[in-house]
Amino acid sequence: MELLLSAILGDLTSRSINFIINKVSDSKPPALAVNDSLQRVLLRAQVIIDEAMGKHITNQAMLLRLNMLRDAVHRGHYVLDTFRYQHQDEEDAKDQAMEVELVINFLLRPQSHGAEELEFMPIIGPCQVGKSTLVTHVCKDERVRGHFSKNIVFFRIHGFTDDELAIFREGCTVKLQNHTSDMKKDGRLLVIIELDGDLNEEALDRLHFASKQYAPRGSKLIVTSRFDNIVKFGSTQALTLKYLSNEAYWYFFKTLTFGSMDPEMHPRLMHFAMEIARMQKCSFVGANIVSRLLRDNFDAQFWLKVLAFLKGLTQERVSRFEHPFDLLRQNRPTHLGRMATPSEDVVVYHQHQCYSEEEVPKLRLQDVLYGSIKPHGNFKVLVWKSLIPPYSSYVYSCEIRELKTTTAKRKRPTESGITLC
Repeated sequence: MELLLSAILGDLTSRSINFIINKVSDSKPPALAVNDSLQRVLLRAQVIIDEAMGKHITNQAMLLRLNMLRDAVHRGHYVLDTFRYQHQDEEDAKDQAMEVELVINFLLRPQSHGAEELEFMPIIGPCQVGKSTLVTHVCKDERVRGHFSKNIVFFRIHGFTDDELAIFREGCTVKLQNHTSDMKKDGRLLVIIELDGDLNEEALDRLHFASKQYAPRGSKLIVTSRFDNIVKFGSTQALTLKYLSNEAYWYFFKTLTFGSMDPEMHPRLMHFAMEIARMQKCSFVGANIVSRLLRDNFDAQFWLKVLAFLKGLTQERVSRFEHPFDLLRQNRPTHLGRMATPSEDVVVYHQHQCYSEEEVPKLRLQDVLYGSIKPHGNFKVLVWKSLIPPYSSYVYSCEIRELKTTTAKRKRPTESGITLC
């Protein structure tokens, strides 16, 4: 009787889901109340499915009803997912376009007469949040390239030492000499400086003074950094970048993973992908690595294996240390597992960026983490290569270590009742 009741409820719930989906599809934008109703029906349907799965059903008609209900649930989750994350993606896209236009407006804004200070915009944000990507999009804009007549110079600075000061001075001078014939542009430069580390007060003062000294009037300066101590030199409000929200990151991860394929056609893989994305802590690098791995191995069993590996990795490491992706973002030593060999750890000691093809290692991180390749000693792996200028490659310095296994000693009672090991 209980199973018959569940079958009836399942049929009614399935029809309710389809009815609400049609209402969601017809409303533009979908009403919040309709989406709440769909969420409640999906929750009720999941309870029915879970209950039925525990009953070991053998009746074919009831199994057919259960499968229909499960398909309706998949459709319902997909509709909710599409509404939530496409809407969030549109909002984040607008924010990103606000960000780009904000920088472009600063660059194209004419300098006030009599102003001698070099106009300087700081762009700050955590590692791998997209600072360089934003600047690249800005520099590719035709308005910016036309305004500066391609007089754009790029510097990467670690501590602004005497050698880096010389490179900075020479780079600005050479760029100006190559364009002295273009009198309409007044010889102005767009100087892009990417700070790799945290500069002390003295180094920051030297950088600011050198920028004013070697960049002619009308030039603009953009400095990107993970640290906010550069804000005080800015002549305009600093632009602060943050990581994507979980919803926007999921949409980004889903797009990378499924590409032109319709995720609705693969509901089980869609479920695995959402769980895997949640394990990435909104990491762009992680998304690029894992999404490519999943695309190359488009199989439910493999995806489930990757999910189980990542769950075990994060649960074990978070209980003992910080989250692995948080440690990687801070460029701190990080212990990662190996899917093929659970008894081994990949220890990441240091990460850096390469800009020369000769320095980029052939070995890839995914081959070590998810494959059977086992380098010996200290080695370097290619993590990810950017597809936009300046085409930087992210490289990790690693080592594989055997995990220490501890076996609990068996305890035996004594006649006195005292337990001995």
